[in-house]
Amino acid sequence: MRCRWWWGWGWGGWRAEGRRLLEVVALVGLVITQPLLDVLGRSPDFFLFHRADRREILLLVALITVVPTVALGLLGLVSGLAGRAVRTATHTLLMGLLIAALAVQVGRHLTPLRGVPLLVAAAAAGAAGVVAYRRWRAPGRVLRLAGAGPLVFVGLFLFASPTAPVVLPHGDGGVAGTATGNIHPPVVMLILDELPLVSLLGPDGRIDAARFPHFAELAAGSTWYRNATGVSGWTPYALPAMLTGRYPAEPVAPHYSHYPDNLFTAFGGLYDVRAEESITRLCPPSRCEQPVMPEQGLGVLVRETGKLARQVTAPEDSRVDPEDSYRERTAEEAGIDAAEPVPTDPKFRWDSLNVNQPARFTSFLRGLTPSTRPTLHFLHLLMPHSPWAYLPSGARYEAPEDFPNEGDGWIDLARERHLAQLGYTDRLIGETLRTLRDNGLWDQALVVVTADHGVSFTKGAQGRGIDAIRAAPDEVAWVPMFVKAPGQRTGRVDDRNWQHVDLLPTVADEAAIRLPWRVDGRSARQAPRTDPGKVFYDRPAEPVPITGGVPAASPLPAPHPLVGATVGAAPPGGSARVGGLDAFRAIDPDEGRLPAMVWGTVPDRVPDGTSLAVAVNGTVAAVVPVVAPDPGGRRFAALLADDRFFHPGANRLDLYLVDAAGSLRQLTLS
Repeated sequence: MRCRWWWGWGWGGWRAEGRRLLEVVALVGLVITQPLLDVLGRSPDFFLFHRADRREILLLVALITVVPTVALGLLGLVSGLAGRAVRTATHTLLMGLLIAALAVQVGRHLTPLRGVPLLVAAAAAGAAGVVAYRRWRAPGRVLRLAGAGPLVFVGLFLFASPTAPVVLPHGDGGVAGTATGNIHPPVVMLILDELPLVSLLGPDGRIDAARFPHFAELAAGSTWYRNATGVSGWTPYALPAMLTGRYPAEPVAPHYSHYPDNLFTAFGGLYDVRAEESITRLCPPSRCEQPVMPEQGLGVLVRETGKLARQVTAPEDSRVDPEDSYRERTAEEAGIDAAEPVPTDPKFRWDSLNVNQPARFTSFLRGLTPSTRPTLHFLHLLMPHSPWAYLPSGARYEAPEDFPNEGDGWIDLARERHLAQLGYTDRLIGETLRTLRDNGLWDQALVVVTADHGVSFTKGAQGRGIDAIRAAPDEVAWVPMFVKAPGQRTGRVDDRNWQHVDLLPTVADEAAIRLPWRVDGRSARQAPRTDPGKVFYDRPAEPVPITGGVPAASPLPAPHPLVGATVGAAPPGGSARVGGLDAFRAIDPDEGRLPAMVWGTVPDRVPDGTSLAVAVNGTVAAVVPVVAPDPGGRRFAALLADDRFFHPGANRLDLYLVDAAGSLRQLTLS
């Protein structure tokens, strides 16, 4: 009978099934297709970073649009094998669940409800929606009309979103610049990311040579524009401004379709261009050699989109910065052979540099060779940008993605992790300088090292948004800016009012190239600005005035007196749950990884603010405060930034509560 029912629907049965399918299409479009394509459409940098081509993007759009609908549609059809009643009940249940899922998203945007209360309210909305659907015809008719929604969402993504030119590019860049002289030196540009100038400064206002010897070496042989500020806290706006000489005017993709007049098109007529971009694609195919690093593939896009889907459908606000997924792959992960010998510095004890070196940096170094034709070597490296995963030695560590960056204890940890990764970035600068000297390029080349923007670690204004810009412009706007002219041998400091729209005109002047378009910036070969005012753009076409001068160094907290002390058994003080504890049982130095992040929780009876000593192999490596539980329930986290605390094989981890008198009570770990 069931089979006869299945095959004996007739025209009326198929019409009914078609109506049900349209209703599912409409709700899936609202719950999944629209929010995902909206976020991805506003995030061209997602596709640019993962080097997705048109085919991969279109396949991803097809998966987002078709797969959930087909899966639910097939579920409904299969349920029909059990009879009409089961088919009707299944469709009703699906409608209720989809309406509830939609209610979660609407409620998260329009109400203060989160977590279980929001789920309860969404369930009630789903039940009410089902009752209305079953009682009246109008809701079903509206849903069937809305079945065209996914087609509209796909059309908006492909033709009207900021991502559109990445999928369907048009044009091939602007007009090349013209020569103003006969000598065109090699140009080497290294753009770092999320690096405040204050992070490099010592108490005397100079580059801290003890912590960052290679940045200090660079400053000693170049012109340091100490009063340099970025244009925006967001790379998709900041980097195009740097490479076009124009302030951000529109919220468009950092793509050559939107920015045809840029560094690469201007230099492309006279220079060979070797460009390693990260989350931009400003160099058109006609100007650039193909990047060495391979494409990352559809699988990576699907995985990262799956993470995004969980965030947009969750009853909680996401605490993960989407840009934190833009982690530089290592040379080993990308399958690129090591380019350079390991330095003799004893802190590189485990040959970890070549294993862990970012792939784009490896490709950049390999390209720094003399050429008979003028060459532009360009790298935008996402360092020391979060996610923070490197120790100063180059060893990597793992940490939960959802660590908060604000609040007591957590913001200090964020800054400490940033500084540790900056220590490794300093070593990459050293490798660049050494390679340039070894290859004979240092003296003859124009070398530029800077960063697109900074980041605030000021409590209550962490990050790069408008609140951070207003509360801590010295951390967000002021960035390191070094220019070594061809033949320059001594360093100097220039405190002119440098803004990053000045970068392209300055580089063009030094390279003897006339730009064929008007710029907002001013070449450093011209007289300095007389107006000390600066502007910053949280949004294009909306300049925010910022005030101030060369920032002073942010004082680092003095190390706790216990750090480095030898400790042993102590009276019991309770217990602690520690994440990643198993990693201490067997450490293989040759892997270039360490369990350098220790986190967990202690009993509620331990007061907030209590000091917690973290010891490795009997030596205190860090002392951190116990804080109120974060959303993940954690009450402490410590970065063990000095890898000399570890040794090959099994390592012992101990935690101690420290009272006001300095006495220790040992915790039992689990």
